[in-house]
Parts: sequence; C-alpha cells; structure tokens
Amino acid sequence: MEREIVNRVANSKLITINPEDFIPEGERMIIDLKEILHQGMILREADFRSWAKENDWDKYKNAFVAITCSVDAIIPQWAYMVIASKLSGIAKSICKGNTEDLEKELFRNELSKLNPEEFLDKPVVIKGCSDNQIPDESYVWITEKIKPYVRSIMYGEPCSTVPVYKASKKN
Repeated sequence: MEREIVNRVANSKLITINPEDFIPEGERMIIDLKEILHQGMILREADFRSWAKENDWDKYKNAFVAITCSVDAIIPQWAYMVIASKLSGIAKSICKGNTEDLEKELFRNELSKLNPEEFLDKPVVIKGCSDNQIPDESYVWITEKIKPYVRSIMYGEPCSTVPVYKASKKN
C-alpha cells in the first residue's frame, strides 16, 4: 500500500520573509578621503575644495555611495557635507561610513517600506540561509518590526526552524 507524499511545508500557512529581498540592486561605490589628505593625515581646506570642484561626480550617478576615511585622521564634518552636497541628486544614496555601514543603511531603508500588518496573526519564518551578505542586525530589525503583528516568528528554513517568538493566546 503506497502512501501519498504530502508536502506539509508547501501546504502550511507559514509566511517566509527573505532578508535578501531587502537588498537593493545597484552599484556600491566608496569615497575614501585618505586619498586627498596632505601627507596622509591632514585635510587642507584649499586642497579639499579644489578636489571637490574638479572631481568627476557623474561617475557616482545612480550609485549607493559611502564616504569614509580609512586612516586615522581628523576629518571635519563640513568635509562630509561638501561631498554630500556634490553627490545629492546624482547618487541614489549617500552614507558616512564604510561599505558595511552603507549596507546596513540600505537594508534599514528598504525594511522601512515593509508593511507589518501583512503578517497580522500569521506564523512567520525569517529565512536564515542566504547567497548574499546580510547585515547581522537585519534579523533584529525584522523581528522588532513584525513582532507586534504576528502569531509567531521562527528562524531558518520552513522545513527546519528555530522558534523565536510566540504570541500569547487571546481570549
């Protein structure tokens, strides 16, 4: 007697949130201010302003740009502001920090578009495996955003999950 194989995962009411869905497509670029420092440690205003005026800002068109300084130097806040003013309207997004900071900011911005009410009283699994680098904080941010709405949160894959949260029963 053959028994029919039933895919219980496919038939379940589980909703999967894939953190990869919150990674926007687009080129990432970095501006490292170490390249324009005098003797690798001093930002000279006149040299900086000359660089800012002559730089080809169009190469950052529609890119996600991080502005950083990878050496130990004191960079005045106005320098970042000057660069941001040059990139504004050209780059898709501008971030002060390294590429990791940029990815976190991009992820958080995309996550803000998620409507948590879509998950009202539903069991949710937050996918754990990824082909892309997902910021570790993203799992915390997703959990924080959906917890007030969901019936339960699990981590992993629908066929093998770790329970994270379960709402108390309502009377």
